[in-house]
Amino acid sequence: MSTTVDFHSHRVQLVLAALSASLVTSGLFSAYNAYTYRKRRRALDDDVKRSLTLPPSKDLPNLSGRPHSEDLIMLGSTTDSLESKAATLAAGDGEYDEELIREQLARNYAFFRDEGMARIRKGTVVIVGCGGVGSWAAVMLVRSGIAKIRLVDFDYVTLSSLNRHATATLADVGTPKVKCIERTLKQFSRWVEVESCVDIWRKEEGGKLLEGADWVIDAIDNITTKVDLLKYCHSHGIKVFSSMGAGAKCDPTRIQISDISHTIYDPLARSVRRRLRLEGVSSGIPVVYSTEVPGDVKLLPLPEDEFQKGNVKELGVFDDFRVRILPVIGPLPSMFGLHIATYVLCEIAGKPIVNPLPIKNRRKVYERLLRDLLSRETKLAGQTINKLPIDEDDVSLVFEDIHKGRSLIPPHPVPARPTLVRWDLNKPLTLENVVVMEFPEAEKHLKTLLDEPQKRPSDVWGDEVEAIVQRNNIEVQKYREWVGL
Repeated sequence: MSTTVDFHSHRVQLVLAALSASLVTSGLFSAYNAYTYRKRRRALDDDVKRSLTLPPSKDLPNLSGRPHSEDLIMLGSTTDSLESKAATLAAGDGEYDEELIREQLARNYAFFRDEGMARIRKGTVVIVGCGGVGSWAAVMLVRSGIAKIRLVDFDYVTLSSLNRHATATLADVGTPKVKCIERTLKQFSRWVEVESCVDIWRKEEGGKLLEGADWVIDAIDNITTKVDLLKYCHSHGIKVFSSMGAGAKCDPTRIQISDISHTIYDPLARSVRRRLRLEGVSSGIPVVYSTEVPGDVKLLPLPEDEFQKGNVKELGVFDDFRVRILPVIGPLPSMFGLHIATYVLCEIAGKPIVNPLPIKNRRKVYERLLRDLLSRETKLAGQTINKLPIDEDDVSLVFEDIHKGRSLIPPHPVPARPTLVRWDLNKPLTLENVVVMEFPEAEKHLKTLLDEPQKRPSDVWGDEVEAIVQRNNIEVQKYREWVGL
């Protein structure tokens, strides 16, 4: 079959003419679109440049009824004018008026609305302790609109502060922490009122530094002063948020906000909670803390000459202030501070965070496990036992971190009815000698070892399970060292 095309054919000539016309038309459209784009671009550039020379409007532009391109031009003009005005004021004197403030806080206004932001901008916050945690809380509170803030800290910036402090620079080494925070706050907030107190909070004159506070943030390292501050605020109806220990931690997913009564694992929280109970305060104080149990992280060693001075617990610039230093990586204190700032802002704005999720309803699980264990141990002892040598914090450690919420017995399922049981009946109940099983497994475990006392747990469950118990005990020992048990 012949495939020769006859270019002299009238039909072929018509097809070629049509194709040529299409190509020419397409080229003309492309050229026109390119010309139109360049024209609009030049118009937009001219308008932006012109806006820099005009005084800013006191009212937002009325965009209704305009084409979208004109809306963009008007918005660009207004924003550039405000930024130009802000830059001019930052370079010299002048009034940072309401229009500029609202523009700077525009994203916060979009979130909290006018009513919430009105409360925030009238709020007064006192931060006691202005190190890694307190400095970050201060920065974000003021960036979000807090207009009155009082900073309380007796300490000075050191070189080692620079790995975690929000505002300190090399130039600040040797200066009060509160002063370097104040300088930074005023660099980005022209309206903020900062009161910097190079002082230590004392319960004897507690009201002096807390006067007028809507919220108090406790970021103190010292346990005694921390407890005194929390007790004072609780007794006087002052809202207070407390930071627990950020040292020796590295897992940001373990950071939680809860009531002080619900804290687990954190040794600082444990000590504070117990001392507050002795003072009659068992709950009602929100805290930020971490459920992480550090592994091989320990206190930094002290020089031998420090021990020669006496009991290291009694050494320090002030009574009961620590001289043993925990290692700390900078991001964790900053995250603690940001958690605090977020919580306090939402509370002041009337948009509180209700029932933080991670620990919701878990306390009841630990209570039931501990209650069942007490009942089982009472039966084994043949007499009433009022208190076990482990508590709810220990139960949560064994269940959540050691056993990961699973049964000790292979294939290690998530138990429908988890049960704590003593592993070796010939040894006392301790953290090292308690394991998690499914209820029927625990019943079999106890019945076999009671009926045949000569048997060891490994005879019932095998050497593989015994090896798991021994590995878990190593983790328990790390926990004991961390908490100080």
